[in-house]
Amino acid sequence: MSTAPHFNIDVQEFGHDPYPALAAMRREAPIAFVPQLSSTLLTRRDDIFVSEKRIDVFSSHQPAGLMVKLMGHSMMRKDGDAHMAERSIFFPAVSPKAVRAHWRAEFQAHADRILDALAPAGRADLLAAFALPLSGECLKSVTGLTNIRYQEMDGWSQGMIDGIANYTGDAAIEARCHAATAGIDAAIDDMLPVVRKTPNHSLLSVMIHGGMPEENVRHNIKLTISGGQNEPRKAIAGTIWALLTHPRQFALVRDGKVEWLTVFEEFARWISPIGMSPRRVAKSATVNGVDFAPEDRVFLMFGSANRDEAHFVEPERFDVMRDTSKSIAFGAGPHFCAGAVASRAMIADVALPSVFARLKGLRLDDAAPVRIGGWAFRGLFNLPVVWDV
Repeated sequence: MSTAPHFNIDVQEFGHDPYPALAAMRREAPIAFVPQLSSTLLTRRDDIFVSEKRIDVFSSHQPAGLMVKLMGHSMMRKDGDAHMAERSIFFPAVSPKAVRAHWRAEFQAHADRILDALAPAGRADLLAAFALPLSGECLKSVTGLTNIRYQEMDGWSQGMIDGIANYTGDAAIEARCHAATAGIDAAIDDMLPVVRKTPNHSLLSVMIHGGMPEENVRHNIKLTISGGQNEPRKAIAGTIWALLTHPRQFALVRDGKVEWLTVFEEFARWISPIGMSPRRVAKSATVNGVDFAPEDRVFLMFGSANRDEAHFVEPERFDVMRDTSKSIAFGAGPHFCAGAVASRAMIADVALPSVFARLKGLRLDDAAPVRIGGWAFRGLFNLPVVWDV
């Protein structure tokens, strides 16, 4: 256990809204051991920005961690040469060139089809009716698992997300995670002969033809699904909600004074869909007077870093005019999100402009409250809206 001062939390309240406790930690104990999470939390942006790059100390290699145990040993849980070897095979499928040449147009086609069907309704839960199917259809295309329904993609993602955040050891949650990974393996089994015979631009095809061992391909497809569905789904719905609840901010976008990408980057800072990334201490080290011992568990609190008062004025405020260059919503070190370019294209280039252009007079439905929660993975649970038909 580290020598960090102890900081107690109410787990239920932390899941509902972690930001008050995180702000208190930044003030009182920026590196704190939280007994309820059995982990030491780094909460200040600069500590996290530096520590994430110190892979010799704060290692992503966690053979006993939940992600490895439940989803396999993907590149996210490898460091150094082992990480880069897989990342270099993975990345061409989601590189800026690939996104421009292949994925952006396909993402737009998915959005147009979904909105064509949705527009006449005049009312919907936009998370379930737009954000979820759009992220699911886009992820089917990118992974190459076009043999499934978007509902399966979403269920698998949520099952794995719940599983790797299951620090209390709930057996039912673990069982749902195992069912999700079994479903993914079955879908991969169906598509492997297809991409081996006819290569395409998908991750499955690019990794197989790039020489990655099949077992590792499976692990990295699961990794992609766990984050590639859950986070974009929440970010699409969340950014729409942020604009609908901040009309002055939306006016800046509507009047062409702020770009959609800027809006998304500010939302990702304000409500970080990935609020935390775990690390294993690989060797003894001291950070800002706190001693760490080998095998200590550390949480890098991205959601806290992105509200650090040292870098962001009034960080609790959503402000599309803000400089977000210090945000680390996608990470900061060698594990910077490999799918960031594709995510930005899906959300900022396609989802946001398309939904506001197509659903005229879009506004919140006062008949149902918007619900939001989570600390390791944070976002909306629903987005009830109405629009003019």
